[in-house]
Amino acid sequence: MTTENTKTGTGELPRVLGLFSIVGIVIGSVIGSGIFIVPAAVASQVKAPMLILAVWVVGGLLSFFGALSFAELGAAYPRAGGMYVYLREAYGPLTAFLFGWTLFLVIDSGSIATLSVAFSSKYLTFFFPLSPAAQKLIAVGLAAFLVGVNYFGVRWGALLQNTLMVIKVGAILAVSALVFLFARGDTAHWTAPAEGGLPHHIGAAFGVALVAVLWAYKGWEMATYTAGEFKNPGKNIPRGFLIGTGLVILLYLSTNLAYLYVFPASTIAQAPRIAADAMNAAVGPMGAAVISFIILLSIAGAANGNVLTAPRVLFAMSRDGLFFNKLGEVHPRFLTPHKAILAMGIWSAVLCVSGTFEQLFTYVIFGLWVFFSLTVFAVLILRRTRPDLPRPCRTWGYPVTPILFVLSALYISFSTLITQPINALAGLGIILTGVPVYVYWSRMKK
Repeated sequence: MTTENTKTGTGELPRVLGLFSIVGIVIGSVIGSGIFIVPAAVASQVKAPMLILAVWVVGGLLSFFGALSFAELGAAYPRAGGMYVYLREAYGPLTAFLFGWTLFLVIDSGSIATLSVAFSSKYLTFFFPLSPAAQKLIAVGLAAFLVGVNYFGVRWGALLQNTLMVIKVGAILAVSALVFLFARGDTAHWTAPAEGGLPHHIGAAFGVALVAVLWAYKGWEMATYTAGEFKNPGKNIPRGFLIGTGLVILLYLSTNLAYLYVFPASTIAQAPRIAADAMNAAVGPMGAAVISFIILLSIAGAANGNVLTAPRVLFAMSRDGLFFNKLGEVHPRFLTPHKAILAMGIWSAVLCVSGTFEQLFTYVIFGLWVFFSLTVFAVLILRRTRPDLPRPCRTWGYPVTPILFVLSALYISFSTLITQPINALAGLGIILTGVPVYVYWSRMKK
C-alpha cells in the first residue's frame, strides 16, 4: 500500500545531506550520557568482566541487525518520516499515525526535554551553581537554540550535529587513551573471575543488563526521519547506518575496556560516575571536569539529533493529511519544515517546564519497543507483499538478523510489561489516545 503525499504546491525538502551527515546523525543521536552511566548497571547485574563485554557486544550486534533492516527500508523508501513511512506501507495509516502521535506527544519531545534538563541540572551545575528556576530557563534556552539552528536550514543543523559528533568522538577516544597511558591499571581485570561468583540466574541477569545496553545504543533509527533530504539515498543510507553503528560499537567497547583496565568489575558496579572515576585515576581531580564537559557536548549532540530529525515525522503526517496542514509546509527561503520544527520545540519546552517528561517517557518504553519490532518486521512483510519494490540495499543475513532484532525488541517490551505493568499499561493508554485523533484527521482528510 503506497500513500503518496496529498498536498501539492507547498514545496519539497531538498536533498542536500551527504554520507558524513548520516554518520553524524547516527553517532550523535546514539551517544548521549549512556556510556557514562550504564556500565555500573551492567556490572552490577552480570558481575564478571567477560560477561560485561559480552553484553555490550551482543547489544551492539542486535542494534546492528536492526540498522541493517532500517537500511533496506530507508533505501527503498527514501522519504521524510522514516519509521512512520515504513509502518504506513506495511501495516496501514493507523499504526503509522499512532507511532507519529506518540513520538510527538512523548518519545522525541520527551527526549529533547530530558536531554535539555540533564544538560542544565546535572552537568552544567558542575561548573556553575544554578537555582531550579535558572536550570529550567537554561533547559528551555538550549531547546530554543537548537530549534533556531535547525529552523534556518538543514545544513546548519547537520553542521552542528557533525561538529559535535567529531568533538565528542575525539574526546571519548582521548579519554580511553589517557586512561591507558596514565592510569595505573591491570589488563588482568579483563579476564578476572567475578567476585563472589556469578549470579544464580545468569540468563535473567544477562537479559536485564542487555535491556540497559540496548537503551545506550538507541538513537540510530532517527537518521531515517530525514531520509527525504539525503543525497543518493540508495547508497548513502545503508553506508551511513553501517559506518555509524559500527563506530558506536567500537567506541563503546574501547570505553568499557578502559574502565575495566582501571577498576575490577566489582568496583564498576558500585560506581555510578565511573567515567569520572577513571579519569580521576588517569589525570587527577580535573578528570571529573573533563568528563562533565564531554557529557555536556554529548547531550547537546543527542538533543540536536532529535530536533534535526523528529519534526520530519510530523511533516510526513501532515503531508498525508493526518495532522495540522501547516506542519507540512516548507519554508520558502530556508527549505525546512519550519512549522513542524517549531511545534516540536514548543511542546518540548512545555515538558521541560512542567517536569512531567521523565514519567511520561517511562510510560512509553513498552510501546516504543513494540514500534521498533513492528518496523523491523516490516522488512519481512514487504518482501512478501511488495516483491517488486526496488531495493537498492537488502538486509544481510535475512531473515535471521531481522528476526533476532524483533525478538530482542519484544523481550524489552514484555519485560517492561511484567516488571512495570502499571507503567506499560499507562503507556499503552497514551498511545491509544491517538485513535480518536486519527479518526478526526481521517474525516477531515475526506
